[in-house]
Amino acid sequence: PPPTPEPDVLTPDEAFDALYSYAAPALVRQTFLLTGRRRLSYESVERAFHLAWQHWPEVAVDRDPAGWVRAAAYEYAMSPWHRLRRAHSKPDAQSVPGPGGRALLDALLELPPPYRRTLLLYDGLGLDLPETAAETEASTPATANRVLHARAAIAEKLPELGETAVLHDRLTALAREGPAPPMTPAPAVRSGSERRARFWTRAAITVTTLIVSATAFTLVKAPTRYEPPLAPGRPVGGVPVHSGPQALTHRDKQLRQQLRSRLTHGPERLVPQTG
Repeated sequence: PPPTPEPDVLTPDEAFDALYSYAAPALVRQTFLLTGRRRLSYESVERAFHLAWQHWPEVAVDRDPAGWVRAAAYEYAMSPWHRLRRAHSKPDAQSVPGPGGRALLDALLELPPPYRRTLLLYDGLGLDLPETAAETEASTPATANRVLHARAAIAEKLPELGETAVLHDRLTALAREGPAPPMTPAPAVRSGSERRARFWTRAAITVTTLIVSATAFTLVKAPTRYEPPLAPGRPVGGVPVHSGPQALTHRDKQLRQQLRSRLTHGPERLVPQTG
């Protein structure tokens, strides 16, 4: 029989590029629904793929590589530290595609971050309840309560979305439809991840070297035994102590001025005689 052709095996670079081309545009749309900030969405997705390339042996064998990257992008996008950045302090005023898209986005942004993420995963992406609970690191009952409370809050703002099917269709349209956003080429993302890894490796080596040097310097210069502090000196018989220059009293100053004003020869002052 003719030999069976071997299946095409992708190299790590090709597999990463394929995953990036498939998942990155959709992730940008999804993170925009979580944050309302276009630049933060691009940054979050690119940062997530940086992490994916750094942990590619783990991501490549994961049963859902796109889900691995999605979780990393969501975690970075919803970090509370972004509120301190001036560029991400306010949501973008750009229009959202679809009828009533802006109103739905505003209602989503008013939800607490865990409720917003849970609703997007369950009603927007169609994940089942255990998968949503696993990705959000919450229990299944807590995830179900978040979904119910998020739906009630959306229905209160937008009564036309009170039905679950209508809300699901609108969220799905916002998360998956619309023009593909312009993305950074995959090779540039891989090279950026490698540069970031090299930078942090060098920074870690530098900090470790400084700590080791400071520790070695301390061990060399630190005393090896206890040395009690010197007791302050005391005058004995009117003779000043020799522990350092002493502050002159008023009488000492008068005596010094008197000695300086007298000549060095004469009966009033004892002068060593030579020869």
